[in-house]
Amino acid sequence: MAKKRSGGGLTGTQQAAKFLGVSVLAGAVLAGIALPAAGALGLAAKGTVEGFDEIPSNLKTPPLSQRTTILDAEGGLLATVYSRDRKVVPLDKISPYMQKAIVAIEDGRFYEHGAIDLKGVLRAINRNAQSGGVAQGASTLTQQYVKNVFVEEAGDDPEKVAQATQQTIGRKVRELKFAIQVEEELGKKKILENYLNITFFGQQAYGIEAASQRYFSKPAANLTLGEAAMMAGLVQSPSRYDPINDLQEATKRRNVVLQRMADVKDISQAEADKAKAAPLKLKVKTPKNGCITAVDGAGFFCDYVRKTILTDPVFGKTAEERQKLWNLGGLTVKTTLDPRAQAAANEAAVAKINKDDPVAASVVQVQPRTGRILSMGQSRPYGLDQKQHQTTLNLAVGSKMGGTTYGFQVGSTFKPITAAAALEKGLSPAQSFDTPWKINIPENDYTRCDGSPAGYANWEIGNELKSEEGSFDMTSALGKSINTYFAKLEQMAGLCETVTMAKKVGYERELGKKVKELPSITLGAQESTPLDMATVYATFANRGIYCSPVAIESVKAANGDKLNVPQTKCTRAMSDRTADTINQMLKGVVEDGTGQKAGLSDRDNAGKTGTTNDRKDAWFVGYTPNLSTAVWVGDDVGEKKSMYDITIGGQYYDKVCGGCLPGPIWKIAMTGALDASETPGFNPISVPRAEKPKDKEKEGEEGPNKPKKPGDAKPGDTKPPTSPFPGITIPPGMFGDDEDGDTTGNRRGGNR
Repeated sequence: MAKKRSGGGLTGTQQAAKFLGVSVLAGAVLAGIALPAAGALGLAAKGTVEGFDEIPSNLKTPPLSQRTTILDAEGGLLATVYSRDRKVVPLDKISPYMQKAIVAIEDGRFYEHGAIDLKGVLRAINRNAQSGGVAQGASTLTQQYVKNVFVEEAGDDPEKVAQATQQTIGRKVRELKFAIQVEEELGKKKILENYLNITFFGQQAYGIEAASQRYFSKPAANLTLGEAAMMAGLVQSPSRYDPINDLQEATKRRNVVLQRMADVKDISQAEADKAKAAPLKLKVKTPKNGCITAVDGAGFFCDYVRKTILTDPVFGKTAEERQKLWNLGGLTVKTTLDPRAQAAANEAAVAKINKDDPVAASVVQVQPRTGRILSMGQSRPYGLDQKQHQTTLNLAVGSKMGGTTYGFQVGSTFKPITAAAALEKGLSPAQSFDTPWKINIPENDYTRCDGSPAGYANWEIGNELKSEEGSFDMTSALGKSINTYFAKLEQMAGLCETVTMAKKVGYERELGKKVKELPSITLGAQESTPLDMATVYATFANRGIYCSPVAIESVKAANGDKLNVPQTKCTRAMSDRTADTINQMLKGVVEDGTGQKAGLSDRDNAGKTGTTNDRKDAWFVGYTPNLSTAVWVGDDVGEKKSMYDITIGGQYYDKVCGGCLPGPIWKIAMTGALDASETPGFNPISVPRAEKPKDKEKEGEEGPNKPKKPGDAKPGDTKPPTSPFPGITIPPGMFGDDEDGDTTGNRRGGNR
């Protein structure tokens, strides 16, 4: 800080030095020449005068950050997102009052001088020398514009902002030089237009259009004299003259601008006096920014779209390029989100689980054949207020896309993948195994893709219920989710073949982890995500063709140019016959297996339940030919809890199962999304079944031991129907079993 005299001013020597410095600076700039890189004026700082003779093209047409608009598949507004709230408008869309007001208060001689106002410089030198400080600036509107361009380029980087605003003569020289060239190449009207679009007006509003909407809820073209004067007054100090926080101070500043407009003859004194007497009437519009404003609980999908733009190379080769594109904004992003499906998914997610429950639900829907993500719903609302049980953790996806670190064990929802691998190898759906409740298989009976054994220990596999023993074919094993059957089936199909099939249908693990070649994969011991599982089952619906999931249909830049977007990639994962067979077998799950409570009565549908060990995760993944939906329920905070003796959505469960909670949620989501839609059917195919053991009773003979069909028990019967398969013990609930909500017993089983 300069030394002051005892009286408070600068010494005569200091005033002379300051005058000399500014005069030399002004003279050099007016002469249009570059000053030495080092010298008495302190221009040695690296980069302050580099490229001094070449004006950057972005000073002529700077890329201004604007709002990005995210739309659903029908063109409806989903959310508005921006790093800076701005909408660029041409000069003829800005009120003439606003144009005059900003010139009057910021640079009254704007149309008379060039880039540099010599009178202003000399006046400022004199005033500052007298005051001993910086009492008055001399920047023209053009110089201010140039400075704003550099600040805009700095974005939110504190270091770059500091460099763009540092009070050094070197920066000032560079700024003045560019101002001269901008004047020559753009002209006054274009400079004024650019200035009004780039300037910060406070309250997160950049540019006159956003500011006009913020303070007066109207377009900039319709600003009145008094409103324009208030807006022009904000530029000097947006915080000090903020009308929302200090209406009195803002009114005083408005009146200063009105008087200045009268002094320069832009308006008459009478007009100024009348406008001064009028109260300042605001009509404040709260800015809506970010995915938190998304409708129908679509904040998680909105954030997934943001993550897609920030991570997919199609939007830029480097992370820095993609971040710059997003921050610049001005994009119109049309997504794949279907408003009806999203409303249904959101309704389903909160229908049976409250936001403050100890567990949460995720619902995600994918369209077979296209890979389009139609919805993402969660039981906890999107947001940052933990007291309101909000979260930004997207349970449908992995950490790269804003979700969980590892995903969730998928339980028995993996079993159809093993079945597909077996069918592709030539095994018949009629393949049966007669197994006890528990079995042991040596791990070296399973071979990895490199030919090595999967291990050397014994793998012990058990079914959830002791009664689940006997003979099962592929259809009944899927319907009853028999673990021992699928351990043996994987043994015959091959571990490598099972893992390979998993990769083909889109089953993935997070953080770049490879699918482990372990026998337990067939029971869903490895993690994945609801989005991946919905995509896996969409492959079955699509008759064996896997299509990678996509969330963006098109993107337009601010200038109207169309940008490339990620495209779904479709590859055949299995034969259509294999897929058709899986579809028919999984129809049985919702018709008379573990997923009866989820079944749809008005159309072909199929699916699979899944419950992991200790019931820490519960799933239902199912589909129709035109929609695949995955539902996951579990603990989303901290160490995962077992879902025993728990109240969820006001209902008590002694144990949560895939068919008794995720299943009904799935049914709500599917019913709402498919309401009034077409009802295509699965391709009909005959699925071979294992031969049933012949009855000991003569065929057609009536007797007390004659097998009864499910549902044959009459009112008053005290004994359950006799097994239809003599010699085979039918697990309880064969046609509506424990998986569907039978709450007897306290087993700690899983993988259903």
